[in-house]
Amino acid sequence: MEKSSSKPAYVEHLFIEPVETEHSEMYVKAIYLLKESEEIPAKVKSIAKLLNVSAPSVVEMLKRLNALGLVKYTRNGAILTKKGLDVGRRIIRNYRLVEALMAMKFKIPVDERIACGIEHLMTEKFSEALCTLIKHPKKCPHGFSIPLGKCCK
Repeated sequence: MEKSSSKPAYVEHLFIEPVETEHSEMYVKAIYLLKESEEIPAKVKSIAKLLNVSAPSVVEMLKRLNALGLVKYTRNGAILTKKGLDVGRRIIRNYRLVEALMAMKFKIPVDERIACGIEHLMTEKFSEALCTLIKHPKKCPHGFSIPLGKCCK
């Protein structure tokens, strides 16, 4: 007769984020980056080039983002709404904080693929804790400003 273990089984929780959410955030991020470089409104061609997608794909996504209230889309291009700016700021902040973590704490070369993957999963609480851990850097390793969080004020 086998002896049963009284130890509870370990259960790992698995999460799958909707791909659509990440795609939407990447478009918002691209528009935010273009805004930082003073391209307002963000042109379809510029967004397509940044994301390495076709112009028709950009137009289709901009229509969806417009319906979600993240951008104001016209034939001239896209401008982030307040809601879109908040999403863009959060994604850029997360990305640049992960870059700073890699360079400043881990002392490893920045891996953009890892930073890009993590940026979508970070909660505000995690982002604030990370920022505090790395002492509220003002710039990422590439010299771009890191948007301030509540912890920086």
